[in-house]
Amino acid sequence: MERPAAASGSAGRWRGRGSGIAAGAPPVTGGDTSWAWRARFEPAGRMSRFLNVLRSWLVMVSVIAAGNTLQSFRDHGFLSEKLYTASPGLVNGLQARTFGVWTLLSSVIRCLCAIDIRNKTLYHLTLFTFFLALAHFLSEVFIYHTAALTIGIMAPLMVASFSIMGMLIGLQYLEVEALSQNKKKN
Repeated sequence: MERPAAASGSAGRWRGRGSGIAAGAPPVTGGDTSWAWRARFEPAGRMSRFLNVLRSWLVMVSVIAAGNTLQSFRDHGFLSEKLYTASPGLVNGLQARTFGVWTLLSSVIRCLCAIDIRNKTLYHLTLFTFFLALAHFLSEVFIYHTAALTIGIMAPLMVASFSIMGMLIGLQYLEVEALSQNKKKN
């Protein structure tokens, strides 16, 4: 199967590291521009780019969570002012430190996943941390009524939701990657 001609300045996109085409391939001379060719060679680049963006997102979320941990240990008023605004009297030092430990654990798991994103067990565990956070904050708003839908509660709800979506998409990429590696072995 021939490769399509690359536009000037974009030859690196079709040849080189991670593109699925061996280095030193013959010059591009026109040919098939069908979706089948693109489906065969382009996903590798998209896959690695998406996983790199996801890794960066996980690191950013992990750093923010570590900051929230420090804030929870330093002053429990942080939680009553930002998150549990509907029942600030229920927030005490013990609850703030427990929240801080939970947030620190989530931060560490997410950072480790960013480092080793292809570790399926760690990936699933990280995904579970986001589901757990989403369930916690939704239950505090709609079941226990200790939090109101303010920007302080909307931020973790949006981060958890976007993270779940991104990680579910990333899971599909990892499965495709694993299948292609199994084909190469056979």
